[in-house]
Amino acid sequence: MNDKKLPKSFEPLFWSQDYEKLDLDLDKKTIIINTINYGDLDEWKWVKTFYGEKIIKDILMKSPHTELRDHVKPLIQIFFSISQFNHAPRGTN
Repeated sequence: MNDKKLPKSFEPLFWSQDYEKLDLDLDKKTIIINTINYGDLDEWKWVKTFYGEKIIKDILMKSPHTELRDHVKPLIQIFFSISQFNHAPRGTN
């Protein structure tokens, strides 16, 4: 990406020591998941603008659905046009 920093408004979404160390490229999954789970609409828009909808959809669809809070899933489906989430198998037969 570039040397752009995560906005200060994102700090409460992460452990304080983690916020200072986040790399926008290497930690994009953590940034996206935490923003979706704990951020507000303005933070969602920032992430969508910075990473692009394709990258966000890819991460959300590949991440186990348990990483996402239940109450944000319906909004995720609308905001990012996701029809279903990744459900991990319960066991092997």
